[in-house]
Amino acid sequence: MESSELSFPARGSVVSRSSEISDNHVKSNGKSQPSSKLSKQIEAHNKLQNGSSTDVRGESVLDSQPNQKDESHPTETNVTHTKLMGKSILDDSSESGTGSSMVCGESSDFPDICSDSFSLSDIHNELMDEANRSKKFCVARISKSKSINVDFRLSRGIAQVNDGKYAYAISIFDKILQEEPDYPEALIGRGTAYAFQRELHAAIADFTKAIQSNPSAGEAWKRRGQARAALGESAKAIADLTKAMEFEPNSADILHERGIVNYKFKDYKAAVEDLSACVKVDVDNKSAYTYLGLALSSLGEYRKAEEAHMKAIQIDKSFLEAWTHLTQFYQDVANGERALQCIREILKIDGRFAKAYHLHGLLLHGTGEHRNAIKELSIGLSIDSSSIESLYLRASCYHAIGEFKEAVKDYDAALDLELDSMEKFALQCLAFYQKEIALYTASKFNTEFSWFDLDGDIDPLFKEYWCKRLHPKNVCEKVYRQPPLRDSLRKGKLKKQEFSLTKQKAALLQAADSIGKKIQYHCPGFLPNRRQYRMAGLAAIEIAQKVVKVWRSLQTEWKISTKGASKHGKKVRRKEKLNPPSFNRGGAGCSTSSFLESSTYSAAEDKPYGRPSLPWHAIYSLAVKWRQISEPCDPIVWVNKLSEEFNSGFGSHTPLILGQAKVVRYFPNFPRTFNVTKAVIKENKYVHNKKDHLINLYENGKLQEAMNAESCSDLHRVVGEDFWLATRCNSMTVEGKRLEGTRISLEKTDQMGYDFAIKTPCTPSRWDDFELEMTSAWEALCEAYCGENYGTTDFDLLENAREAILRMTYYWYNFMPLSRGTAVIGLAVLLGLFLAANMEFTGNIPEGVQVDWEAILEPDPHSFISSVKSWLYPSLKTNTSWKGYPDVASTLETTGLVVAALSTYSD
Repeated sequence: MESSELSFPARGSVVSRSSEISDNHVKSNGKSQPSSKLSKQIEAHNKLQNGSSTDVRGESVLDSQPNQKDESHPTETNVTHTKLMGKSILDDSSESGTGSSMVCGESSDFPDICSDSFSLSDIHNELMDEANRSKKFCVARISKSKSINVDFRLSRGIAQVNDGKYAYAISIFDKILQEEPDYPEALIGRGTAYAFQRELHAAIADFTKAIQSNPSAGEAWKRRGQARAALGESAKAIADLTKAMEFEPNSADILHERGIVNYKFKDYKAAVEDLSACVKVDVDNKSAYTYLGLALSSLGEYRKAEEAHMKAIQIDKSFLEAWTHLTQFYQDVANGERALQCIREILKIDGRFAKAYHLHGLLLHGTGEHRNAIKELSIGLSIDSSSIESLYLRASCYHAIGEFKEAVKDYDAALDLELDSMEKFALQCLAFYQKEIALYTASKFNTEFSWFDLDGDIDPLFKEYWCKRLHPKNVCEKVYRQPPLRDSLRKGKLKKQEFSLTKQKAALLQAADSIGKKIQYHCPGFLPNRRQYRMAGLAAIEIAQKVVKVWRSLQTEWKISTKGASKHGKKVRRKEKLNPPSFNRGGAGCSTSSFLESSTYSAAEDKPYGRPSLPWHAIYSLAVKWRQISEPCDPIVWVNKLSEEFNSGFGSHTPLILGQAKVVRYFPNFPRTFNVTKAVIKENKYVHNKKDHLINLYENGKLQEAMNAESCSDLHRVVGEDFWLATRCNSMTVEGKRLEGTRISLEKTDQMGYDFAIKTPCTPSRWDDFELEMTSAWEALCEAYCGENYGTTDFDLLENAREAILRMTYYWYNFMPLSRGTAVIGLAVLLGLFLAANMEFTGNIPEGVQVDWEAILEPDPHSFISSVKSWLYPSLKTNTSWKGYPDVASTLETTGLVVAALSTYSD
């Protein structure tokens, strides 16, 4: 006879009814107060965090989004069974749930909206899918010791479950259990009905009692494991499914299910083991193959992952789940062409498969095609209007292109959706913050772009919560909210601006596209993005134009000073400085003095001209502003403009390994980063624990053990606890001073893996150190370009300028003063400074090279310059043609024109 398994809903997850956050908010003492509907949202969130199984109405609710249907492959048993027809409690019209097959990591380079983990609702989706993968299900063995009447009622109860009449089925099993309280078959049958009604705790209680009554009831072990997995009790679920294997050794069904549970709970190695064993027993199990692909992707085995997904499709060319996973796989490794091919195949199979339109929208967004993304997302939302992922993504696209009315409408719709997972709640929190940013941008739309100032205008607490994706409760209570959209409309701040593409503008945009394209990293995970190219190009040109004005002014001072020196036979001395001199190491590109904005640091020696009128951070702020307006869904802000968190060291965080998952963008840097970690340990002979206390590694042979370590587990075992250390970053301003570079941290996540990441806390003392280095580097560049060689196009004479630009870039990347986006902003400024010095980068960043990582893994600017000059210098060509481009600030004067320029393409 045929036997298979039955899966259950995920958990008693809270449906948190997020309410509309009205523009007509109540204000008290100048501060916004949350509406009563928002209070309900907050209450629901708190229950969700506390593991509550009730919604805001006190009703028990569960996830209800299905996966794509599939067939399972039953195994033979010698036991007579009563069959339960496979029946899903879910709506057949719903979509297949899916998730990213790998971790993208926190991008500091380009915009990225992707799910990097499965929610418990996803677990529920897959587990419930098992009910649809089998024609028939074993519920219980009819006991010959019971009366025919009991067996008849048992069969009738099972039939009611098959028909979806769960309450009636439960009443039948209740009557049987009144007579025979420990009857395991009836307990399993009632537990099954409870599970279909999403009453998982009751189901588990029945399965537990069945096991107590008959410890050899393998079906009860298996089902309890399924139910526990659906509740998120991964360890207990795995234990039960493992116990079930004792009664059905090498059961493909149990291996399949345990493999999926292992994958969902991020034990990817165990998932690969189970699913690989499953497909050996059941060679046509397409679901096992596609989940094997997901697990392999997470472990960085990309070729094998692709083969596994393709095998699933080979078994069933109409298997939407495998096509969906393969699409996400290609997007994650930045193979947009293959991803698009998969999307087209999905739509051939089912033109109303809403997830395909979301994936297409995600791909188009990732390549900067926001208007086309809106079209695809709109089709998907016409099929499934409750997709918060699609609503949020479409809102951010509308936001980016300046369609604020539609953006606010979608943000509000996202805020109104009921929730079934914490991951979706995080998107809902972002929708709240993004709506506020959209309203702010709308209020600045017809004003000069220079007035667009997120860092100066937005409350520090708001920015901090936005960056951390925290619940907006405190923001609502303490921060004054942005004016509603109708105010901007009424005051004429949101008049649509005509963007006439004149010949001059067209030339400017064409040049920007060409220059900006040079920011592209040719590494897995980095999609080409035309919107970001244009952003970087326009930022670079504007930076060059402003820097040239500064240098022109300094050159005028230099001419006056040299003329005066010639006339009087001596130098014109600058004002005496109040502070002691700073020192440097000498060498090309080194500054002999440094200045802070407050003139706290300065040099004693003479200079032929004064301090640059534009401080270094004003140059980088230009690029920051362009990045903020180009992709508003990324919270990019200066860390020192946040609240008191700045004092406690809030900063960037970029993971290479998360648990067992290898982060696709950054793991290629792991071998080198791991070696740098060991080198620092060897030099320092200590590391820091989480409380910043020193851990001495000099004794008991630990230092040598650390040098022999070949993995995160080896190194963590040697140290004995979580730790961090700082890379070397030598000062060029103060002789012998060593700055705190990038922190490399290693933390044990659980029994399964480790988090290996770089973290850069921006404390006030660290900020002061790097402020000094950046100021000194900027002055070194001004000195290198101005004076006798001013305006030269002789490549050799520009050597000092090149090295000064790279010195500045080196300290910028080690500083990492932004919440995110440091890498792309650093590249935009680098290109702009080269242009200002009459040099244009005409090549491409080599495959596998990430410039920011080159900087943070080198101990000083000279080493960094040596690591990049072999490919950078041959591609630098002297060029002054950019000076003929229209002035960016006056050509794209308003915020509205900037948005239009970033959103207008002529194909």
